Amino acid sequence: MPEAPHPTHHQTAQRDKIPWIQMIAFGMGGFVPIALFNSVGQLSGLILNVGLGLSAILVGVAQMAPRFWDAFTDPLMGHISDNTRSRWGRRRPYILLGGIAVAVTFVAMWSVPRDWSAMSQFWYFLIASLVFYTAVTMFEIPHGALGMEMTSDYHERTKLFSVKSFVGNVGAIITPWFYAMANWELFKGAEGDEVDGMRNVAYLAAGLVLVPAIACATLCKERKFDQAMHQQRVPLLTSMRQTLSNRTFLILVGIIFATVMGFNLVNGFANYITIFYLYGGDKGAASVLLGWGGTVWAVTAVLAVFPLNLISRRIGKSKTLLLAVGLMGGAQVSKIVCYNPEMPWLVLIPTGMLSAGMLMFFTLAAAMVADVCDEDDLNTGTRSEGSYYSVFWWFMKMGMAGAYFIAGVLIEVAGFNEKLSMQSHRTLLLLRVFEIGIPLALCGVSVLLVRAYPLSEARAYEVKGALERRRSGAMET
Repeated sequence: MPEAPHPTHHQTAQRDKIPWIQMIAFGMGGFVPIALFNSVGQLSGLILNVGLGLSAILVGVAQMAPRFWDAFTDPLMGHISDNTRSRWGRRRPYILLGGIAVAVTFVAMWSVPRDWSAMSQFWYFLIASLVFYTAVTMFEIPHGALGMEMTSDYHERTKLFSVKSFVGNVGAIITPWFYAMANWELFKGAEGDEVDGMRNVAYLAAGLVLVPAIACATLCKERKFDQAMHQQRVPLLTSMRQTLSNRTFLILVGIIFATVMGFNLVNGFANYITIFYLYGGDKGAASVLLGWGGTVWAVTAVLAVFPLNLISRRIGKSKTLLLAVGLMGGAQVSKIVCYNPEMPWLVLIPTGMLSAGMLMFFTLAAAMVADVCDEDDLNTGTRSEGSYYSVFWWFMKMGMAGAYFIAGVLIEVAGFNEKLSMQSHRTLLLLRVFEIGIPLALCGVSVLLVRAYPLSEARAYEVKGALERRRSGAMET
């Protein structure tokens, strides 16, 4: 059943509060997963399929393969991070090196040679993507694990991950304009196109990554490092079995997986609908609305952070999660009216609703994984944030992997022809049916699973108290 609010208004202890300089530094690290990671999924179809003319199936494969690669690298990186014992900590060295690697590989990924054959271009992008996503894993898994151990307070965790969402989305306001910028003469040149433009835009994006990576690695502190330094190293397979046997964790994964799967199954469909349904194939005009849509998304996500913390404190994380799913479902229903070629800007309404819902949804999910890690520590005596965070993302990325491929198949089923500037009525109708209906159905699955989630606020504080008593007893001994 959904959790009830804690019977008394909890006041965060001073020792559990995170200094604002560390909160902001950690939040700046959110630019990598929120902005660059998401932008690849949004841009791949537009640059490879529409720009270079690669088939949607090949684009789907190029997007799918890195997800399967992540299925190996994510748990491995979580295990490596959990078992690192360097003088600089378990997480921060990887955050710094990973951030640098992300910047370099993002540039390389969009430098697809124009004069190569279609299959050679596919292989180039696929290999570059694998290297890029490996760099993202090297940064993001330790970064997420670091956030989970920076405080042991139930609500302070929500606040920390809200700051990550806030700062990350402030930085991400520019990324939805990448496609529009790639169409500007400043970036593509007088005789170039969006493919040439994206190569140059990538250099700007790379520069934006380096500053937050350095800030996060140098300013944030690892509060659980002393405990981790003295705990026994756990073999990889043992750690995975322990994580996958946690029922509370698996329910939480199911909640997030269903929603992620729903929206990634139609990943990028809104771009096709905007270009070919709302604007009849006019990429230049559509790119302006796509840019503004991305800006509305980012600004709404920034603003949604503030009510998220207030609502979560008042009604609890599980009910707030239900509210988030409701917002996303309502956004999908509103698209039936808002996908209107006569008034294309109406699409900004569901865009804002989706942004607010997803901001709440994913911010709470990260904070809830941290609560699960505390319960696991109580049961096992081991801090394994890296393993839990990596396995959490393993499930998400496996869902994304299948979804990216199925998305390519759905585009083919809809009859989309990348060689045509105008698509058939049947194609445009099926794209809208898929884009609206599939996420809506899987949001319903998430709602059912939220109602079965057992880790309430009261239980989280009970776990916290037990851990503090255990550590006090260990110190006295």
